[in-house]
Amino acid sequence: MEFRAETRFLRVSPQKARLVLDLIKGQQVEDARNTLLFTKKRVASHIGKLLQSALDNANFLATEKGLDVEIDNLYVKRAVANDGPRMKRIRPAPQGRAYRYQRRISHIELVLAERGKNGEAVVQVVGEAAPGKRRAPVAKKSAGKKKATAK
Repeated sequence: MEFRAETRFLRVSPQKARLVLDLIKGQQVEDARNTLLFTKKRVASHIGKLLQSALDNANFLATEKGLDVEIDNLYVKRAVANDGPRMKRIRPAPQGRAYRYQRRISHIELVLAERGKNGEAVVQVVGEAAPGKRRAPVAKKSAGKKKATAK
């Protein structure tokens, strides 16, 4: 089972957010919280709040919806920072000119998943083919051009 949290329109560039997100990818939730607590980047506090929100989502589903979730076995499965809309700004330049620059905005997504007792990710199988049955073969596309027929 996966638990997501997302923050949108955060006033930090995605490149700077990815520096912090790369630190916590694949870590247990408690280790990720400690890493964010001692990281000296401004975006680390925002990502810490986002991690807490994803943890609260997992806790909510565990208690209210009756899912069997071990909060201690959660880890950061995916952490992504994408581009948001850019704000175009103008800075005065010499001799009456103007320099344009862009204020970048990011959308950050955090996904937590449950890790099994022996360190493997817990996978839920939804629909599986019966044993012994095979799928139909797929026709291959030809790489060459079709020849035109003359009439």
